[in-house]
Amino acid sequence: MGLACMRLVAAATAVAALILSVDPSLAQGSEPKAGTQRQQGGEADAQKKVDEFAEAAKHLNGPAGNPECVWIGRRAVILLFRDDLDTAFRHMELYDRFGCPSGHIQAAFRCFLLQGSTEPKAPDQKTPDVSARSHACWINPTPELTAPPPSAAAPSSITNR
Repeated sequence: MGLACMRLVAAATAVAALILSVDPSLAQGSEPKAGTQRQQGGEADAQKKVDEFAEAAKHLNGPAGNPECVWIGRRAVILLFRDDLDTAFRHMELYDRFGCPSGHIQAAFRCFLLQGSTEPKAPDQKTPDVSARSHACWINPTPELTAPPPSAAAPSSITNR
């Protein structure tokens, strides 16, 4: 009787596998429309990235406007801001390997810092404010600042002995 039960279980498993392989949406148990919505959102993000690359190429002369330099450089600036130095340095090594100008990262990071502070340790790693700021500073790393630059500090009369 044990052998008959084993054959019955094996047959039932084979039939279930056959049915689920014909219609995989039954196995997932989710709405099939969710995937198409995700693809449409991905297409919109891809178009936005293409537009950002085109804008950078239009405003920047030389290799700083190349898509690979824009992509890696902006991420390096954001990683530096978030104190993820190990990953930022790896991005910067790759940035140099592509022949991108290293001075542009420095200028964009300076611009990023001078625009004021945002929460660097935000739980959402892709904060739109940070992404938009990094893109704006990448396109124009020397913007006109509304605040006057800080004056040089007066030397202190107190000395350490």
